[in-house]
Amino acid sequence: MPTVRHLCHDFLERQGLTTVFGNPGSNELPFLADLPDGFRYVLGLHEGAVVGMADGYAQASGRPVLVNLHAASGSGNAMGALTNAVASRTPLVVLAGQQVRPAIGPEANLASVDAPSLMKPLVGWAAEPACAEDVPRALAQAVFEARLQQRPTYLSVPYDDWSAEAGDNAPAVLDRRVERASVPGGEQARALVERVAAARRPALVLGGDIDSAGLFDDAVRLAERLGGPVWAAPSLFRLPFPNRHPQFRGVLPAGIAPVSEAFEGHDLVLVLGAPVFRYHEYLPGRYLPEGTRLVQVTEDASAAARAPMGEALVADPGAVIGLLLKSLEARGEPAGPYRPAPEPLTADGPRLHPEQVFAALRDELPEDTAYVVESTSTNSAWWRQMDLRRQGSYYFPAAGGLGFGLPGAVGVAMAQPGRPVVGVIGDGSANYGITALWTAAQHRVPLTIVLLRNGTYGALRWFGGLLGVPDAPGLDIPGLDFTRVAEGYGVRAQHVGGAEELRAVLAERPDHPRLIQVDTALTTPS
Repeated sequence: MPTVRHLCHDFLERQGLTTVFGNPGSNELPFLADLPDGFRYVLGLHEGAVVGMADGYAQASGRPVLVNLHAASGSGNAMGALTNAVASRTPLVVLAGQQVRPAIGPEANLASVDAPSLMKPLVGWAAEPACAEDVPRALAQAVFEARLQQRPTYLSVPYDDWSAEAGDNAPAVLDRRVERASVPGGEQARALVERVAAARRPALVLGGDIDSAGLFDDAVRLAERLGGPVWAAPSLFRLPFPNRHPQFRGVLPAGIAPVSEAFEGHDLVLVLGAPVFRYHEYLPGRYLPEGTRLVQVTEDASAAARAPMGEALVADPGAVIGLLLKSLEARGEPAGPYRPAPEPLTADGPRLHPEQVFAALRDELPEDTAYVVESTSTNSAWWRQMDLRRQGSYYFPAAGGLGFGLPGAVGVAMAQPGRPVVGVIGDGSANYGITALWTAAQHRVPLTIVLLRNGTYGALRWFGGLLGVPDAPGLDIPGLDFTRVAEGYGVRAQHVGGAEELRAVLAERPDHPRLIQVDTALTTPS
């Protein structure tokens, strides 16, 4: 009879979860024993970086990924990074080690007391099997729940369970399949098509789920069929539409009043693949202008249920886009040419304006480059200069918590080795996930990190102005040289001065990770 460990390894292999991101402790070693040859263990030096890399890998690959963490301490270290994975609806399967069963009750060292509660309500599902024989079934549930909910799940397993016999019924999980189909019914489809067709001035709002689901090009076709303006949903973590398309109006501001103002004059707002809405700044007002109706289509039942206004249809946005493309006739003239980027702003003194950096990225790197961005104070400059027309071109920390960017870039590059990947990281952000550089070096990941160094937490300075706190302490971070830090982790690095030097360096195509440090002037997010 197979052991629990053998059976679970077999199940994970059949489900395609053979890349494991982790930072193990003693409780995890029994699971890792006899790991099959087809598995790849990607070691991270801190749990936040581990989850960030797994998050980027899962988003870029479109598949669930296994994360291996150490009991309560490792799980706690990972929770900040998990907030981004939750907000981006990334299907991570977090497997944590637990003390042997007789040691949990007495709270022996490294016992995680009430382990599932530690991660709730953050993850979509959390459990600890009641007995060793239930481990294979519980692991299968963790994988299927992650897929169905598109959200991280968490399973804590006492380490003595792995060597136990699996039981006669346990192998039944090996051939299990759990699938989901959510196509609108006949009456739902008819009503939705009629609502959109009857709108005089429809507006389209697209969320990050559109890009995650591979619907980028389909969304362009629908927008051009409708002929109206297109916005990206607030708090954007993936770009669902070409940002220089003539119909694109940008990312909606993350406040109630400015969102309502953007919809003035539109009788229908169709929201696809996004919550309604993920506000940030508290700018109160009416949710919608008088006479405006909102229809939300999302696979996230929780997002549909918690929306404060509008109608919601829990369905596959891809099926709805296909239905509308089939049922609606084109309105008006075809879309015109894409808008050109303006001349980049320049800064006084020796520092480069961030727009100069982004213009260089746009001009010197291939059009299919994927960018993982965590430089919040340069948000406005980024969208003024970039020209992103491909699916999977943009990744951003979905919950706003720092630490995703650098590890996420490593994960995206590992998942898509044939695509150029660049991490655009601020100096304030970099320190939260800096250990991911070691993993990039060990796996020789072909990745470019452009490190924007302005010596301060720029976004916090901007918020200080908004909140009337201009003199808050702890906002400056002088004296950091990331070229020396990167070289210590085994990543080649250089400090670039002028714009032409930067362009020349970006034109190179190394097959290894590198870090380019650029001193930039302080800018604001908007």
